[in-house]
Amino acid sequence: MRLPFRRVMRLPFRMPDAMSDRYPELTPDAMTAEQRAVAAEIASGPRGSVRGPFLPLLHNPELARRVQALGEHLRFNTGFAGPLVEIAVLLTARRWTCQYEWLAHERIARKAGLDASIIEAIAVSRVPARMSADEAAVYAFCRQVNDAGSPDDATFAAARDRFGLAATLDLIALCGYYTLLAMVLNTADPALPDGAAPPLSPAGG
Repeated sequence: MRLPFRRVMRLPFRMPDAMSDRYPELTPDAMTAEQRAVAAEIASGPRGSVRGPFLPLLHNPELARRVQALGEHLRFNTGFAGPLVEIAVLLTARRWTCQYEWLAHERIARKAGLDASIIEAIAVSRVPARMSADEAAVYAFCRQVNDAGSPDDATFAAARDRFGLAATLDLIALCGYYTLLAMVLNTADPALPDGAAPPLSPAGG
C-alpha cells in the first residue's frame, strides 16, 4: 500500500527551518522504511499528523512508536476528563519550562474547557484560587509528583479515594510521559509555532 506522505507529513504547527541542528527535520524521501511506517501510524491516529516532539523522535523510530502508543493511552484513554489531563500536562510543562509543550497544551486546555484562571496560575507557579474538587485533587497530586517525585501520604490517599488506585498510576504516568516529551523538546529546541514568543518565564522568575 502506498503511504500518503504529503498528508502524513502535513504539520499545521511547523514553520520553515523549524527544527534545530541537533535533530534535523526528516523529509519523506530521507526516511527509512521504518520511519515512514511510524510516521504513517502516528498521523493515522488521534493526533492526525506528525509534529512537536515526534519530529525529533522519528530519528529513533522504534522509540517513537512506543512513545506515541503510551501517549495515545494517556491523552485519550485514561477516563480522566480533558481538563484534568491538561492540568497534569501544564504542571509538567511548567516544571521543565518547556515552551513548546506549554504553548501546544495551553491551547488544548482552553479548548477542553479548563478555566483560564487555572491556566494562568499554573503558568506562574501559583496555586489556582478556584478549582473543582476533582481539579484540586489532580493539581495537588501532580504538583507534588513533579516537584518532589512523589505525593505525600495525604495527597496520595485523597487521589486514590477519589479516582481509584489505577488512576493514581495514570496521573504519575502523565507526569512522567510529559516530562519525557519536555526533555525531548527542550533538547531539540524547535521554533515555536506561528513565531510565538516564549509563553513561560524562567523557572523561579
